[in-house]
Parts: sequence; C-alpha cells; structure tokens
Amino acid sequence: MGVFWVKKVFDQVRAELKKQLESRDFERWIKPLELQSSTKNALTVQVPNIFFKTWINDNYDADLKRVLSEITGRNIELLYTIKKGGPASSFSRLNANYGLEPSAFSELNSGLNGKYTFSNFVVGGCNQLAHAASLALANRTASYNPLFIYGGSGLGKTHLLYAIGNMLLSQDSGHRVAFLSSEKFLNEMNEAISNESMSYFRQKYRNIDTLLVDDIHFIGGKERAQEEFLYTFNALYEADKRLAFTSDKIPKQIPGLEKRLRSRLEGGLFADIAPPDQETKINILSEKAKEKKIGLSEEAAAYVASHNESNIRVLEGLLARLKAFSDLKKEPITVKMAQRVLGQFLETEKKQITVDQILRLTAGFFNVKISDLKSGKKQRAVAAPRQVSMYLSRKLTSLSTIEIGQRIGGRDHSTVIHADKKVKGLLKQDRVFARILSELEQAVLSSVNKT
Repeated sequence: MGVFWVKKVFDQVRAELKKQLESRDFERWIKPLELQSSTKNALTVQVPNIFFKTWINDNYDADLKRVLSEITGRNIELLYTIKKGGPASSFSRLNANYGLEPSAFSELNSGLNGKYTFSNFVVGGCNQLAHAASLALANRTASYNPLFIYGGSGLGKTHLLYAIGNMLLSQDSGHRVAFLSSEKFLNEMNEAISNESMSYFRQKYRNIDTLLVDDIHFIGGKERAQEEFLYTFNALYEADKRLAFTSDKIPKQIPGLEKRLRSRLEGGLFADIAPPDQETKINILSEKAKEKKIGLSEEAAAYVASHNESNIRVLEGLLARLKAFSDLKKEPITVKMAQRVLGQFLETEKKQITVDQILRLTAGFFNVKISDLKSGKKQRAVAAPRQVSMYLSRKLTSLSTIEIGQRIGGRDHSTVIHADKKVKGLLKQDRVFARILSELEQAVLSSVNKT
C-alpha cells in the first residue's frame, strides 16, 4: 500500500469515527492516534502510553477495524505501539503504576475552586470543630479517616472541602485530589456504564490521594451508585488515602443508605456546623466585604447580621444588594442606608414570627403541652422548654420582655430575662444542647417562611 493512500485511508477512518462518537471521546481517544507504518494486511498505529493502548484495545479496536473494513473493503489488522519520548512517557515515569493519562488527574484537581481557603474561612463557636478537623486533615496530622462534616445549607461545609484540597495542592502540586459532588459521581458512573468504560472510571477514582465528596446524602437510595462508591471507598481507605465528605445530615439519617456504606462513613470523625451566632455573622460579613472591597462599617454589618437568616449565601446576597445600591447612588454603606435598602425586607420577616408559633413548635419539639409551658409547673421537663421558648421569643420577635412574659403564662419581665441568660449560658457550655436549640430555631424560621 502506498504511504499517501494509507494516510488518506486512516484520515477517513478518523473522520468517520468523529461522526459516530461523542466529541469528548473522540478528542481523548481517537484524535491522538498516529499512523506509524503499514504492510499489505496491517496498519501500525502509535499511542501515547500503555494505559492508552489497553483502553483502545478494550473499547475502540472493534470500531476502528469495522470502519477501516467499510472504507477499504478488506479485513486489515490493527497493531498498536507506544510512542517513545513524548509527554506521555514523562508522565508515565512520574506516575508509574497509576495507569491514567495526564488529563485524568488535571481534570480532578481542576474541580477545586481556589478562592476558598482556610485563611478566608471565618471561625466561630458554630464551626470550630469542623474547621480544626479539616485543617488537621489537610496538614496530614489527623488520626481519623474519614472526616464527615454535616450541617444545614449555606453554612460553610463546601468551603472547608475546597480548603482541604487547596492546601494539599499548595503543599504538593503533584497531589491527586478528587473533588466532586455525589451527583457528579453518579452521573459519571452512569455515563461509564452506557459507554462500557467502567474500568476507566474505576481507575480514575481509585488511584488518587484524597477524595472529597460534597453532599454525599444524595447517594441515598441509589443502589448501584452506593455499591460502586463503597468499592472506591474501600480501595482508598485500605491504601491509607484521605477521605472527607459533607452532608446535611448524619449517615444514619440519610434515607436508603446501604448498611455497609453507612458503617464506613460512621467510622471516622463527625464534625457539625451549626448556624452562626450574631458575632460570627458580623465577622463573616466583614470578611466578605473585605474580599470584594466593599466599604462596610461595623454598625452596618451588625444591622445586616441581625437578620434571622443564617445561610451565608443569603447574607452575601444582602451584601451584594447594598453594594449595588452604593455604587448606583455613590453613597457609603451606613446603618441608615442599610435600613432604607433592606429594612422592609428584614423587618417584615421578623414581625411574622409570633410567640404562639414559638410555643407551638417548642411544645412539639420537647413533647410537652402548650398549656404546660404557660402553667406554673416547675418540673425540669417543663421548665427547660419554657425557658427555651422565652429565649427564642426574645431573639426572634420584636416584643419586649414584659410582652413576652404576658404571653407565656402572665410572667413578669425578670423571669424572661433570667430564662434568656440561663439558655445563653447553656449554649456556651453544652454543644449537644446548642445543636438541639439550633434545630428548633431553624424549624421556627422555616415555619414562618412557609406561611
């Protein structure tokens, strides 16, 4: 066969496969093929590395031969040889025994958002443990594996995952970090199944140094995904690789979570992130304003933080609204300006909360009667929930202590003040109590938003 004719045929083969394959698959696996030589009954094609050769043999050899036969009308053998001295060879030397092309690891690491680091994560009582545990994992001093961070939406869980990955890469640029959501894991797995490329999928995620999975709770109820994820987890865990996950709930609360996987997730450290208190919200707003070069006074930050919303993304939205107004009117952000721009939005929501709503939800939460909360009963099972309802009424409504006392059994204002101090003291001393109260407060806020 003439050299020119053979090259023309091989170009036709690639052009035909370009029509038949997904563009990403063509670019990754077919385009890099280079014609090396030919005989009467065979073509020799160069490939970048040994993994590439195996992959082509397993997944595309039949397609290449079929198209080649259709074009030439003959059965021609295809032989593959590894190209020497190119970028793929240097990659193979650096990553011996991992069997993945260079783009596989760069694709994993590129999932990290570099703007989220430990240096711009605001630490408060609500997230101290999660921050310290994440930092220890990133510094390779953690004695636990995996790390499981849980809490409500918009409280900083994803920020900490990004921070872990970014610090590991800053320490070692060759570190293989996989950051992804459980939804992405599921989508990639389904795509690999449909493309009959599960071996590549498994190689990709089982030959890394650190696995960071966001929103792992979405894997609940998906049996095939859980099975595949469990195998990946086991492979990495047994190889002493780092694992960290985030979720809006602890493993035993995730519906449809397979028992073996739940056991694995429960085998490390649990670290919760609770909604931020007033001081932490002020610090977060100040840090965000500094990042975005927004002039925000401490008083204005305190006013925005007084909003009941604990979702940090929502707070950032309020800050963005103030910046837009400031830029438009060429006016500095002061408390008065914030009141004009956000006042109606904040105060309307605050006035929607009533003492009756707080009493109803507190009674249900602690399994007592509303009439008991308003009564003179002094048993701890009633007195403690009553104090909680007073604390929440003072925090979430605009009523005075006198008005709150009148609505909760006709008590005087000093009783409400005492209850408020008692609950605040317990919040500082007891993390379990703080978590319970946080959940109750979110339930009150959620019930208001639904009305």
